[in-house]
Amino acid sequence: MNSKTMYPYLPTLETERLRLRKLTLEDVEDIYEYGSNDEVTRYVTWDTHQSLSDSLQFVEFVLQRYEEKEVAPWGIQLKETGKIIGTIDFVSRSPHHRKAEIGYVLSQEHWGKGIVPEAVNELLTFGFTKLDLVRIEARCFIENAKSERVMEKSGMTFEGILRKVMFVKGEHRDLKVYSILKEEFDCNK
Repeated sequence: MNSKTMYPYLPTLETERLRLRKLTLEDVEDIYEYGSNDEVTRYVTWDTHQSLSDSLQFVEFVLQRYEEKEVAPWGIQLKETGKIIGTIDFVSRSPHHRKAEIGYVLSQEHWGKGIVPEAVNELLTFGFTKLDLVRIEARCFIENAKSERVMEKSGMTFEGILRKVMFVKGEHRDLKVYSILKEEFDCNK
């Protein structure tokens, strides 16, 4: 399955507590709620949302990506409340090399509850079983211990530090790289 066949319908994925689904215009307020929190945006590449208009622009961008059948995020919806509490996606994908990179963000009120590892595990399953990937990686700023812990909980292995690999928010940043291979994921099932 390539990106042009996967992204027209971006399947809804479900876990015990979560529904990973396409974003809609109805999600703007939920996204603003976490996207306007400086602690949430501290370790992401995008700026803190200053208004609902910023969140609306983000959702409109994502909807356009869906329309263009390009890589775009799933909303992380808490089944219990129906609220969008974050996003997760394959931020990059190389079908030829059968590899992808996962990225995620989560509302601060849900940190430390195992939400992101649960969502990551579902994306790993999807990537290895439906997209035929052999490698999935994730990266984080070196000081982002919470994201690093998510990667470890997801069975990923630390590979090293990419020095000054990304220019974000006015400075060059070092990133830690973690990955998991299909055969390692299968062993953890």
